[in-house]
Amino acid sequence: MNVRNVRRWSAVLAAAMLTLPLAARAAAAADTAPPKLEIRGAAILAHPCGKVAVKHMGLVHAGKFDEAMKLGTSEMQEKWKALPEKDRTGMSGMMKEMSKSEAEFSAEIKAGGLLVVEGSQATLTVKQEHKDANGTSSETTTHLFALDGTTCRITH
Repeated sequence: MNVRNVRRWSAVLAAAMLTLPLAARAAAAADTAPPKLEIRGAAILAHPCGKVAVKHMGLVHAGKFDEAMKLGTSEMQEKWKALPEKDRTGMSGMMKEMSKSEAEFSAEIKAGGLLVVEGSQATLTVKQEHKDANGTSSETTTHLFALDGTTCRITH
């Protein structure tokens, strides 16, 4: 083997030795990533995000917007406070009109709810079907959350 080939092989081996720890670290990170968790129906109501979703809906339905906003992340609260009073009043009216009581929302979650938790993020999707003389229609609502340990906050 000549000197040039030895140098090439040395460079290849050095590069391989440097990338092994990186590959091992990436594999370990993939192993420690929290799995995606799906919760359906009534079990959602026992999860912190299910609890905060129902509480938020009930407060909005009762017209207690300041209390409802306290269940959101600090970023959401800041955005809400930054809105002009006229916009907050308009949005509050729409939110109240579209809201449901805690009991109604809990029943909807039990019947058609899916909570997907991925790390520090969670999404609650509630699907409802309505049947009447004109046929069947469906409605889907989505609620987004941020998790910090066992504390769940509304993000949107």
